[in-house]
Amino acid sequence: MPEGPSVRKFQLLTSPFVGQVVVKVGGSSRKINVNDLNALRLQDSQVHGKNLYLAFVAAEGPLGPTAEETVLQREAASGESSPAQGGQEQVCAPQTHSQVEGLQELQCSRSEPPDAAEGPGNWLRFHFGLFGSIRANEFSRANKANKRGDWKDPIPRLVLHFESGGFLVFYNCRMHWCSSPRADPASDILSVEFHRGRALDALQAPDPICYTLLDQRYFSGLGNIIKNEILYLAKIHPLTQGSALALSDLERLLDCAIQFSSAWLHSKLRGKRLHPQIYQKDQCPLGHAVVKGTLGPSGGFKRLTWWCPQCQPEVL
Repeated sequence: MPEGPSVRKFQLLTSPFVGQVVVKVGGSSRKINVNDLNALRLQDSQVHGKNLYLAFVAAEGPLGPTAEETVLQREAASGESSPAQGGQEQVCAPQTHSQVEGLQELQCSRSEPPDAAEGPGNWLRFHFGLFGSIRANEFSRANKANKRGDWKDPIPRLVLHFESGGFLVFYNCRMHWCSSPRADPASDILSVEFHRGRALDALQAPDPICYTLLDQRYFSGLGNIIKNEILYLAKIHPLTQGSALALSDLERLLDCAIQFSSAWLHSKLRGKRLHPQIYQKDQCPLGHAVVKGTLGPSGGFKRLTWWCPQCQPEVL
């Protein structure tokens, strides 16, 4: 499924439509009544980890402040600021950026409001499947035949046409209404509020490191591709227990996670493809044979994992 960098790019595609009214809807979703979105105004767009949240309000009313603006206005009135967790006291103000510079704008997004009263409107949460995506002002077209030999275009789950004439198309995603975004920015690896200390504590657990990295409570947005790549970059065997690693090794792994995720997002914003070093490879960059295994906690979800036994020796 799309990982944090991909979902942040999706959010950039939705941002130009914030403030516009939905004039026509379509899509195959059966989880929500897509017609409920007709004549609503898209008020806000936020991303948290692997989830995208869109806020909709009645179109006849004035466009109210976004959840972000509401928090900032309340703090300005009280003369207080909310320091970022982990000792990072950065407050990011809204800025205008080009799409390539969109990473900085997204990283300056603060946490979502703690309760529904601070987030006006209803929020639609999107969680994307393996080939989930969003397209702006275009539909996805089949680039190969399916298993039946048919060249059928993918069927969108939701299509939103706006008053400007533009439209958004959502593919392979689950949607449901919620009162407000529920997420912890301190766990988001692409957030300026990411809490390194809490992440390091989680990595020191006596569990295989590849299990901990996919725990969204501490590494929101980090998925299987990022997991494989950063373990190779840090030269750590995926089944090594975190408690067996030196703090310096865990620090390096955390640096790889943040740097790789940010670099991947920058590449996406420039329209460049990811060129993984270990994920789905038969050989590592040094020419060693790569091993593939299905790894995961007992009774939990297991994921395909690639590693190089020579570059990533197991620590007993």
